[in-house]
Amino acid sequence: MPRLYTDMLHRVAYATDASAYREIPQAVAYPKTDEEVRQLILLARIQGTHLIPRAGGTSIAGQVVGDGIVVDVGRYMNAILELNAEQHWVRVQPGVIRDELNLYLKDYGLFFSPETSTSNRCCIGGMVGNNSCGTHSLVYGSTRHHVLQIKGFLSDGAYFDTDHFLNGDPHWASDSPIGDAIVRQLQEWRHNPQVRQTIAQHFPDRQLKRRSCGYAIDEALEPSAFALDGHECAGNEAIDLCKLICGSEGTLCFITEVRLHLDPLPPASHMVLCAHCASLEASFEANLIALRHRPVAVELMDGQILDLCKDNPAASRNRFFVKGNPPALLIAEFNGDNMERQADELEDDFAKSGLVDCCTRVYGAEVSRVWALRKAGLGVLTTMKGDAKPVGVIEDTAVAPERLPHYLADFQEMLQRCGTSCVFYGHISTGELHLRPVLNLKSDEGRRLFRQLAEETAKLVKKHHGSLSGEHGDGRLRGEFIPLMYGDECYQMMRQVKQCWDPDGVFNRGKIVDTPPMDSHLRYDGDNLPLSVPAETLASIEQCNGAADCRKPQSMGGTMCPAYKVSDRDELQSTRARANILREALTFGIQGQSLSAAELKTVLDSCLACKGCKNECPSNVDLTRIRAEVLQQLYRRKGTPFRSFMVARMALVERLGAFVPHIYNAMASWKPTASIIKKIVSFAPQRDIPKLHPVRLQVSSVSRPRKVCLFLDEFTRYHEPALAQAFVNLLQGLGYQVLVPKVGESGRAAISKGCLDLARRHAVRNVKQLRNQISDEVPLVGIEPSCILTFRDEYPRLVPAELQSDAEKLAKNSYLFDEFFMREVANGRISSADFVADSCDIWLHGHCHQKALVGVEQSVSMLKLISGARVHVVQSPCCGMAGSFGYEKEHYKTSLAIGELSLFPALRKALRQSVPDNPTYITAPGTSCRQQIHDALDIVAVHPIMLMLSHLAVQEKK
Repeated sequence: MPRLYTDMLHRVAYATDASAYREIPQAVAYPKTDEEVRQLILLARIQGTHLIPRAGGTSIAGQVVGDGIVVDVGRYMNAILELNAEQHWVRVQPGVIRDELNLYLKDYGLFFSPETSTSNRCCIGGMVGNNSCGTHSLVYGSTRHHVLQIKGFLSDGAYFDTDHFLNGDPHWASDSPIGDAIVRQLQEWRHNPQVRQTIAQHFPDRQLKRRSCGYAIDEALEPSAFALDGHECAGNEAIDLCKLICGSEGTLCFITEVRLHLDPLPPASHMVLCAHCASLEASFEANLIALRHRPVAVELMDGQILDLCKDNPAASRNRFFVKGNPPALLIAEFNGDNMERQADELEDDFAKSGLVDCCTRVYGAEVSRVWALRKAGLGVLTTMKGDAKPVGVIEDTAVAPERLPHYLADFQEMLQRCGTSCVFYGHISTGELHLRPVLNLKSDEGRRLFRQLAEETAKLVKKHHGSLSGEHGDGRLRGEFIPLMYGDECYQMMRQVKQCWDPDGVFNRGKIVDTPPMDSHLRYDGDNLPLSVPAETLASIEQCNGAADCRKPQSMGGTMCPAYKVSDRDELQSTRARANILREALTFGIQGQSLSAAELKTVLDSCLACKGCKNECPSNVDLTRIRAEVLQQLYRRKGTPFRSFMVARMALVERLGAFVPHIYNAMASWKPTASIIKKIVSFAPQRDIPKLHPVRLQVSSVSRPRKVCLFLDEFTRYHEPALAQAFVNLLQGLGYQVLVPKVGESGRAAISKGCLDLARRHAVRNVKQLRNQISDEVPLVGIEPSCILTFRDEYPRLVPAELQSDAEKLAKNSYLFDEFFMREVANGRISSADFVADSCDIWLHGHCHQKALVGVEQSVSMLKLISGARVHVVQSPCCGMAGSFGYEKEHYKTSLAIGELSLFPALRKALRQSVPDNPTYITAPGTSCRQQIHDALDIVAVHPIMLMLSHLAVQEKK
């Protein structure tokens, strides 16, 4: 029997998915084997509870939210079991991530074609449960069209295999009364003309490609739906239960294995034509024109979403193909040998129609960036300012594309009558629209509209012969309206399906049929704030919609949530879980019905404060900032832990130590005293305490027309004087006068440990000191990314209102070294002629805050000023050191494991491949990164400034 986690941390972490719902489950389980799943089923039967199968937890309709036992199969049941490349199928466990499966299949020229916007973290089990589709469903259909076989358990604990049904064996499970009942029920319906007529009259049009509403009884009874690429069926008595189980949301059985049909990889040559439509209404008509030219996909993004993408660092960089501010954008993809001709003809037709203002084209590898922007749509919606947000209540309607213009007109009239607006995006080629009305679910009026819009939209979809769910399923959101869509007779058939398969309610109660009221158990409960954090902080946490970009594995790249990447898929280590738990604490309190302060600090402790979430989370959930604010509130109540107190004031300790550096260094390096110090502050014994090397800068007093202020950060000031001097020498050699203003530490360490009151004092002092010294003509330039970027990212929020304009001016004129360099290159003041050519390989590991806030592209461009240099960016998340995190005893192993994800292997490989005549340099701008690389690999990584100085060609530029 797998362990049941009944503590509040686990229960709260699994209380939501990507929907608007919240309900605390009884427990959480992580089965590793089929037998453990069977044991959980028997336990649920004995205790009268139910199991909620869950994989990636990205459901939008509340499918995995409930009061039962959440069974997370994504953590351990994630193996690829068997591949038959010749017959184009693969067997997998339900926790396999869709994009990881396709990475495995790529070498065989195959892929699993259904996709979702969450494909880099959603799992096959969830795709089967929801009958997921995706961008290219116009060509490939839905998951239901690709499932060949399902194995698992029925609600009485009996094992089942859908192939027994295909073989027409009426006694396939004679030891299971439930199995026999399933056969009898479906065979009786198949041979009943009245039942078949009722289904034909009331189920959605079979020509509609997206149909995921209710149970797919019609497809299970239809013999013509059975065969797929030669998969044989045994005559009219065969029943294709895969069609029924797909889209059943874990309510009928527990899946432990799936066999999937695979498609050959699409042609390597592909492109997208991006049509900037004159209006939203024009995009619906333009879609019909596009479909005549046989694209493989057509997607819609409206102007509101495109505008919201501007404020997301990652999404904004993917807007490169967008011209101006179009009211709507159609993205049509073509591939193969005829794609240019198809695109030319479509663009001509667009021009003749008057529906499209202009078109842009994107080719090859850049196409993925276009789709990344489209996939970011769900996440960026939560960044809309204020409590009113685009809500997933009617986001999954599907009607035939030719009906969309009339459906839109009716829908717009309904919105106007209800006094609200809506955002539009989605799979317009197949009639699937993600319509998200802007509602404030914290208000009574917002919750009233939540229900009204759902009911009125269901009536509109029925009027236009569509499906209330095209790919996201019913869950607890749409189940109430299935009788309206299908009629009571068909709905009663669906209830009979549930009763036959699961008479005791063992599986995922309250989904699809017999659901609770769709406006009950919503995520928000007014504005109760037990901790006195700013309302802005709560709003930032609430931006997390649960779509779980933070759960993508290391194979998908990115920086976000390195602790999760090495945690064996532990949900509690994800940014989503931290956001859920923080929201719970702020909304429902701590030390009360939910969480204790100790539990809250436990889940925050695993955050490295890398800021990867600020950049990569489409919802802009900056857990680093939120975490610091909440920790400060806890410290005010309970006091600051000693280690946090000391780390936050380490620069002060070092400043005092700098008066007697020899004594300080002796105590830091002598084993007995060093051991005592590390024990007192709970640092890992394997780490060395950094020694002090107080800086004695030699700065020329010669006045130059071009001036720059060096921010001498606390790390460089006390530990790397040679680096500070290198910066001065480099800039003076390039003709700049370097000024070193007398300022205090940045406050970065205080922020990282949650000591915001102390950080505010640093910020106020520095803003006052620098406000009359720093300008566009005399910028502030920093060497250590985390410190100088604190001026940009944190100071405007930290200082009081009377200093905010000064802080914003300072932030605007504060530059990381590479940003300043490339600004001067653009102004013609620095060029590659200033540096000696060198045929070398430079391996760059960017600092986390640098990657999150400004990117590493300018560092690459700066290093390429060395002619002949081949600059390689190490595709790595955080190095694992993250300030004091890697020093802390309990985090030491995690720190090294993060480094081993990709950074350490990449550097080992780079040095193995280096040759004497081709110098190889390892460079990293972060002091913590360089320390981690040295400690783990015994490699000296240098700051990029040192490399630039060593290649400086001029002695002194006039």
